[in-house]
Amino acid sequence: KLFFTDYGNAAKVERCDMDGMNRTWIVDSKIEQPTALALDLINKYVYWVDIYLDSVEVVDYQGRKRHTIIKGRQIRHLRGLAVFENYLYTVNSDNLSILQINRYNGTDVQSLARLDNAKEIRVYQKRTQTAVRSHACEVDPYGMLGGCSHICLLSSTYKARTCRCRTGFILGSDGRSCK
Repeated sequence: KLFFTDYGNAAKVERCDMDGMNRTWIVDSKIEQPTALALDLINKYVYWVDIYLDSVEVVDYQGRKRHTIIKGRQIRHLRGLAVFENYLYTVNSDNLSILQINRYNGTDVQSLARLDNAKEIRVYQKRTQTAVRSHACEVDPYGMLGGCSHICLLSSTYKARTCRCRTGFILGSDGRSCK
């Protein structure tokens, strides 16, 4: 799945399949300007920062179990969001600090370091990566991902895929080759 935020005409947090199909709103009320998003892949939670409402909130992948982690003026300047173990990590663009926020109580907030011009944050750790199983976009005997000549996107399950073409090409009638 692909998770993303939108604060156009109607602010929301959404999810869809990797090929863009099955687009679903998971948060569409009491939300104004969601600007950063992080996933807890193990427990299947979505965290986001709303800089207009000055809050960090969380829901499960279906949009249930919503609650506020932290609220207040210090949220207004947060950019980027990552989750690892018991904490959320974010960048405060006002003072260029990296913040660590306890994701269960929100009261334990610590400044870890200062970084000039940081706009995003990521946690890279083996435990944050899910095990990869055999999937529809694996390389076929001809060296093509999922049998697609240009781009292979996973669809509704790891067993399904959609082929797409690079700009300037169109998908052939076979659904795999680009012309």
